[in-house]
Amino acid sequence: MSRTVFDISLSLDGFVTAAPQTAEEPLGPGGEQLHGWLVDRDYLERAVTDLGAVVAGRTTYDHSIAGWGADGPSGDARRPVFVVTHEAPAPSSVPEGGVYTFVTGGIESALDQARAAAGGRTVTVMGGADLGRQCLAAGLVDEVSLHVAPVLFGRGTPMFAGLDVGHVDLELLEAVGTPETVHLRYRVVRPVH
Repeated sequence: MSRTVFDISLSLDGFVTAAPQTAEEPLGPGGEQLHGWLVDRDYLERAVTDLGAVVAGRTTYDHSIAGWGADGPSGDARRPVFVVTHEAPAPSSVPEGGVYTFVTGGIESALDQARAAAGGRTVTVMGGADLGRQCLAAGLVDEVSLHVAPVLFGRGTPMFAGLDVGHVDLELLEAVGTPETVHLRYRVVRPVH
């Protein structure tokens, strides 16, 4: 069975974007520093090896499609991407031969489709904060993977503010530090009934 991992980059003070965000700078001023760790090809290759499918929010898709192209965030691996949206974009705005499926039935539908496509491999829920909070609040996440950048934004889009899930225990599975980031991976500890 696939495990579901929420994966996101954030500043040390917990923001997934800096403020103010603009069309030219969707991550805000200096926000690209959050993704400085993407230069670590060994880490990326390990992450893609067990990746079966991706679930992303529409804003993440809209902000990233120019860089992803038809192959999606997994590049040459071409893992399927299920984009949670209220309305699918016009077919003419989607890259031809792309790996994208637009899901208007909500996060649970997107996760069900992603798990079916993943063939037992990992399903990664990536950006943004709102989609991640929804998945965490609904109890749909098995692991949380954070990439903490060495920067303080002071303001922006907070990752965990407004998350109404009560007390959630996490078990540290991995902590890897590099000059660009600290990668933290936690298992969500489910209460025993």
